[in-house]
Amino acid sequence: MEMAIEELAGDVTKVAFNGRFDIAGAEAVDLKMNVIAGSRKLVLIDMEKVSFLGSMGLRTLISAARAVRGRGGKIVMFVPDQDVEKVLTMSGVNTLAPIHHDIESAISSLH
Repeated sequence: MEMAIEELAGDVTKVAFNGRFDIAGAEAVDLKMNVIAGSRKLVLIDMEKVSFLGSMGLRTLISAARAVRGRGGKIVMFVPDQDVEKVLTMSGVNTLAPIHHDIESAISSLH
């Protein structure tokens, strides 16, 4: 699992994942994601290149969403593929971090 971080206008931090969000993928990004969740208030998670989302990946996303929201921030996800979106909605993660299908609506929902 690869993770790219980009600072966008309006204090938005974009986190783009690329790969399988399985046990190994979650281990690869957990520490960096915890740092972001503990220090940023507006987080946009790009799920476009996530090919698989397992339980450990869900745990990473849930922990980050709870940490950001607990500090008064917002976290949203955008453009997951159909299978990944199904996992996100069936698990209820989308109630903590809403899903958007284009970057404009995702960013505007953060403000």
